Amino acid sequence: MAHPTEQALRAALARLKDPVTGQDLISAGRLDSLDIRGGLVQAALRTTREEAPRMEALRHEAQAVLAREPGVTNATVVLTAHSAQAAHQAPAHGAHGGHGGQAGGHGAQRATLLGETRAIVAVASGKGGVGKSTVAVNLAVSLARRGLEVGLLDADIYGPSLPRMLGITGKPEMVGDKLLPIEVWGLKAMSIGLLVDEETPMIWRGPMVMGALEQLMGQVAWGPLDVMIVDMPPGTGDAQLTMAQRVKLAGAVIVSTPQDVALLDARRGVRMFERTKVPVLGIIENMSYFCCPNCGHRTEIFGHGGAKAEAARLGVEFLGEVPLLAEVRTLSDAGTPVAAHAPESEAAHAYAAIAEKLLQHLGGAPAGPRIVIE
Repeated sequence: MAHPTEQALRAALARLKDPVTGQDLISAGRLDSLDIRGGLVQAALRTTREEAPRMEALRHEAQAVLAREPGVTNATVVLTAHSAQAAHQAPAHGAHGGHGGQAGGHGAQRATLLGETRAIVAVASGKGGVGKSTVAVNLAVSLARRGLEVGLLDADIYGPSLPRMLGITGKPEMVGDKLLPIEVWGLKAMSIGLLVDEETPMIWRGPMVMGALEQLMGQVAWGPLDVMIVDMPPGTGDAQLTMAQRVKLAGAVIVSTPQDVALLDARRGVRMFERTKVPVLGIIENMSYFCCPNCGHRTEIFGHGGAKAEAARLGVEFLGEVPLLAEVRTLSDAGTPVAAHAPESEAAHAYAAIAEKLLQHLGGAPAGPRIVIE
């Protein structure tokens, strides 16, 4: 199937009428940006905070029109404001016409996404390179091995890694206007990496990133889940604000290595979630120590115990430590989580113990009928 062209998509949008001016959407200058990545289309419509409520219906209509165009596998349309007032607000608020104030407070007034999921947990880090995605994957597998219905969402739009770590190469199917998550290793998984070529750089601005993330949450047929593990991008940016605003997070888990520079960034991650009113469930020390596979000698390459000490200093729980083992890296590169492939291994036991502590924070293994909270 041929990919959609910008000309065709603009022509489709030109058939829609701007509710404020009465002109067609293109002539009214509403199209702020249009980005095409294969069959994935992201568009932003320019508005003001005052006009945003009237523009919401047009946003939905534009999204539906784009989704029907030949070659489009999925389309997302967001509202973006460039007024002086909006410039002083967090990007996620301005993009969607929300209320002002702190993210995660009264700004999140719209319907919550992932409403059929009992508990949503963000796995985050203050910096890249600490093994956060590996931890997220193996925590999700460990929870699924306990018989829970588990979802795994890759929220790292710029650098999605879950398709490689889970060994997924195919494209997700669509039923109606919903994408079906990929079922693998006992999980339901979704990533932007499944919708675009692996080598395609995601050169997107804030509203496009937030729109793509909302698409992965709201336009995927997740179904009822006990736990959703969200692999967050490193740092404190648009994706973190969107998650804090648009889903009912049960809490966040911070991943760090023991070294001081990583702990400084972990501290920022903890404070960011605290400011957005998201409970921090604890800190995990990844790559905590290395054991030689030949002689068993233990070496603390990055130091040891730093994350545990930092957790005590910040007043949050230390969830556990994961050793630096070659099999974790080789299995991840091969698309096989160690928690699934070698459940009796030292690393798998570490992940299972952390998953158990996490479940205790979430009130234990869910029982009884699931309640839709949306």
